[in-house]
Amino acid sequence: MSTPFPFTAVVGQDDLRLALLLNAVSPAVGGVLVRGEKGTAKSTAVRALAALMPALDVVSGCRFSCDPDSPDPACPDGPHEPGAFETRPARMVELPVGASEDRLVGALDIERALAEGVKAFEPGLLADAHRGILYVDEVNLLHDHLVDLLLDAAAMGASYVEREGVSVRHAARFLLVGTMNPEEGELRPQLLDRFGLTVEVAASREPDRRVEVVRRRLAYDDDPAGFAERWADEESAVRGRIVAARKLLPSVRLGDGALRQIAATCAAFEVDGMRADIVMARTATALAAWAGRTDVLAEDVRQAALLALPHRRRRNPFDAPGIDEDKLDETLEEFGGQDDEDPDPDPDGPDGGDGGGDGGEPPRSDGDGPRGDDTTAGSDAEGAAESPASPESGKDGEPQPAGSGAGEQSAVRAAEPFRTKVLSVPGIGEGAAGRRSRARTEHGRTTGARRPRGALTKLHLAATVMAAAPHQRERGRTGRGLVVRRDDLRQATREGREGNLVLFVVDASGSMAARQRMSAVKGAVLSLLLDAYQRRDKVGLVSFRGAAADVALPPTSSVDAAAVRLESLPTGGRTPLAAGLLKAHDVLRVERLRDPARRALVVVVTDGRATGGPEPVALAGRAARLFAAEGIASVVVDCEAGPVRLGLAGQLAGELGGTAVTLDELRADSIAGLVRDVQGTSRRAA
Repeated sequence: MSTPFPFTAVVGQDDLRLALLLNAVSPAVGGVLVRGEKGTAKSTAVRALAALMPALDVVSGCRFSCDPDSPDPACPDGPHEPGAFETRPARMVELPVGASEDRLVGALDIERALAEGVKAFEPGLLADAHRGILYVDEVNLLHDHLVDLLLDAAAMGASYVEREGVSVRHAARFLLVGTMNPEEGELRPQLLDRFGLTVEVAASREPDRRVEVVRRRLAYDDDPAGFAERWADEESAVRGRIVAARKLLPSVRLGDGALRQIAATCAAFEVDGMRADIVMARTATALAAWAGRTDVLAEDVRQAALLALPHRRRRNPFDAPGIDEDKLDETLEEFGGQDDEDPDPDPDGPDGGDGGGDGGEPPRSDGDGPRGDDTTAGSDAEGAAESPASPESGKDGEPQPAGSGAGEQSAVRAAEPFRTKVLSVPGIGEGAAGRRSRARTEHGRTTGARRPRGALTKLHLAATVMAAAPHQRERGRTGRGLVVRRDDLRQATREGREGNLVLFVVDASGSMAARQRMSAVKGAVLSLLLDAYQRRDKVGLVSFRGAAADVALPPTSSVDAAAVRLESLPTGGRTPLAAGLLKAHDVLRVERLRDPARRALVVVVTDGRATGGPEPVALAGRAARLFAAEGIASVVVDCEAGPVRLGLAGQLAGELGGTAVTLDELRADSIAGLVRDVQGTSRRAA
């Protein structure tokens, strides 16, 4: 076994180390989600923690790591004989991103069941992680149903398996640690809430600290065992402190004053549900035990809030995580030390009035305050409403023709997002699981059967019997049993939903630059981005204006990044429609090489005008027909406004081989869209 990097040798990352240690002291805290850019010691710290965990006594031969002092009465390997046990280190089990449901929770050993006629349960990773650490790197890239199973087991402390005739329940209490890079997409708010604590990590910008990081890493790589030996005393001290804190934890008293501060803090930050209150209480208790105290102080409540609340105050995927520390301090001060004023005071309650700021960390900038970009955009919007000049006017208020090459205009704020109608890719794909388009997946309704490719996971019983039945005489069947061989086994094929690559091609030219109009366009794109987030899509953004097109955002799973780029998108100039389409085509070509199974949906947001370059209309038509020739699904969002409309967006949609929708029809509750859908259904029926 390789020597892990010592936990105490990790430079900085104080919040990360504290959150991990609190979960080691009290697994009931509920785990920790570590968010941060790549190369910030996330994985290193988690693996180092495993070496600090105290050794375990387990029942000999038990695949579910039962405690010999209190074995699980429902253990599938039970009942256990008293006295037989062995001591081993705590395990750290890693859940790979591509793991299947069978690998996570366990499943029936189908081949043994068919060959031997016994129901043999093969435990999964949840059983291996019992009483240890379950580490999920890139948890935001896991399929949603796996995250649901994982967090349900963590919350209940047990895993329930009901499948293929197997009904098993086994204990699954573990320290859950997930890491993620927010640039690759966010977890749903409902899943974020299931992690007890969250920590934001980033590389230090201090040269001295960065030098120390490099120095220690090079020393470790040169001689791992020798480097670990130099930190052995510090590691032993932390290990002993974890053991002492665990013993002290049941004696820690959480007084009414601290509970009132916890409840007031969760209410002040408008956190949904009661899970935050419970997690804060458990975290504050663990903090007191870690400090060697039997009373919870206001400083424990404050630190618990900084760890337990940032990811719970997000109302939608475009909200930045974090909390306002000034508001937190005001709340703790207001509700601290109120025991004396209570009509039925508790004389033994803690005096939390003077501990709110002492011993806590200095306030940090969490990005929760007003942003300069938002302020500027708001001022521009208000100025546009008051100015007598048209947004498309020149410097002296003289009107200029649309697309005439006018200078760049400042960005405008997007209108409020709305619920959009579903845009999907026709046909059946085989891409990553999601919620947009039909696909062959491991989950969903059964549509057929095939020979297994690799390990058999979903048995199609009827197809297996039909494959075996014609060969019974030659196999010398006796009695009433059916002789089934491996070649007869059939894998069930299922149809579910996949996530797509939604590539937005946004016209930012002068013809689109009227402020109210561009605000509505950005609001529509923001609505589609929100829909893409909910359907687990990748997104990309191409904009075109002036003389060229730019990739504002390469394909990514982070719709947050797309929303930021959209907000600051400049407008003005001519309309190089062909350049925008060709740039989008090039982006799709590169993306197909990286992820050939993910299908694309191109959403072109334009009024259809083409004014940039030589023969702009003909060139745009030829570029559009490239998409039609390759069968790329496309939708044109028609942004043309005014009483007289040229219908150019509809013509573009025809050349793309896609459909066109207006901004009004894009709304899910649009009457125009509903009438259009009904008419289309009637024509198909006829």
